[in-house]
Amino acid sequence: MDKYQENIRIELEFWKREMMEKPSFLNKMTNNIQKKINSYIPEKVHTAITVTIKKMVQAVLYGSTYTTSTVPAIEISLLHREALVKQKIDNYCKTGAAEGGITGAGGFLMSMADFPVLIGIKMKMLFEIAALYGFDVKDYKERLYILYIFQLAFSSQHGRTKIFMHMENWDQKLHILPENSENFDWKTFQQEYRDYIDLAKMAQLLPVVGAAVGAVANYQLIKKLGKTAMQAYRMRLIDQV
Repeated sequence: MDKYQENIRIELEFWKREMMEKPSFLNKMTNNIQKKINSYIPEKVHTAITVTIKKMVQAVLYGSTYTTSTVPAIEISLLHREALVKQKIDNYCKTGAAEGGITGAGGFLMSMADFPVLIGIKMKMLFEIAALYGFDVKDYKERLYILYIFQLAFSSQHGRTKIFMHMENWDQKLHILPENSENFDWKTFQQEYRDYIDLAKMAQLLPVVGAAVGAVANYQLIKKLGKTAMQAYRMRLIDQV
């Protein structure tokens, strides 16, 4: 095992422990703040976000929007793969920040339009990361794994632990996974995601500060998702290298 592989194995173990941590006091307090914010947001806004996320889940599972240009990378060292992945994440962070700044400066309607656009940016990044790690995203079960990565990155600590345990030893579970999405709990998926981003993204709807908030929030959300994806795919590859 070379030095790079040894380092990522250590990073992976620390990440696994983080995923299994019990909810902290700060985590619980943040959840309470999010619930308070939710109570001030019009129901039609919540409904619009819910519908957007549901359509995104369906598009990921059944559509070809994200899969047409993602060919699995083969015969590349892990070091080379991850250099490309980090570059990809950085590019998407900058794209998301620019998009968030523009929509944040445009007021309420443009900020609302940012939600589906941001989801699309995130999902496209995940599909490209999966391909760089050598996984065929045209496979339904690989697209399902992508959804779990998305959910893992944006869930509460309690929900995150449950999702992580479901993803652990994924390749050993492939033969028992459903061949369709009937058992995928998209309602929990959208609720966790919506609650996670509400605190940061709803501030984007505020006048004056909306542009700055939108740029920073998008950058950080995409960066977090990218790091989660790296660890999730390391978890599947680490025993093969």
